[in-house]
Amino acid sequence: MNEQEIIALAAELGFANATLVDTGNVTFLPSFRPLCEENVCGKYGVNYACPPDCGTVEEMAERIRSRRRALVLQTMWEIQDPLNEEETKPAKRKHNRMTMKLREQLGQPVLMVGAGGCDLCSPCAITEGKPCRFPETKFSCMSAYCVFVQELCEQCGMEYDCGPGLVAFYSMLCFS
Repeated sequence: MNEQEIIALAAELGFANATLVDTGNVTFLPSFRPLCEENVCGKYGVNYACPPDCGTVEEMAERIRSRRRALVLQTMWEIQDPLNEEETKPAKRKHNRMTMKLREQLGQPVLMVGAGGCDLCSPCAITEGKPCRFPETKFSCMSAYCVFVQELCEQCGMEYDCGPGLVAFYSMLCFS
């Protein structure tokens, strides 16, 4: 599948924008990792795909850089209060499900970087002291990877701040 076909497939699935970039152009800011440690999302230490269990910032960056290209995906949602999880969680979940569907349709080994932490299991097997149930399909979020999303959006020509009442979510599919 060529790049135009991949972008067209993303549009068919409902993504507002999709752009391919070289993974070498993705900026990682280790200073973002302490934000995960604040545990606002509630997944720190209780999810294999989240810090501290997902890996160091350097290991996470290498996972992305070990692939040549990244498809940056954006959805936009009418959400009045972006801090209200009752509004944002369903939108993030749908965004991630769309990303998973696209990953499946690409038919090649693809690393998924989600709009939120992995939610394939509830609760995550780590809380039971068991191994990950879906090691091949689990996904970490942009924050866990310490991706500088605002700069990535600028590179891709995507709006980062969409204005009042409109929230954008981002994910990436990285491949060789």
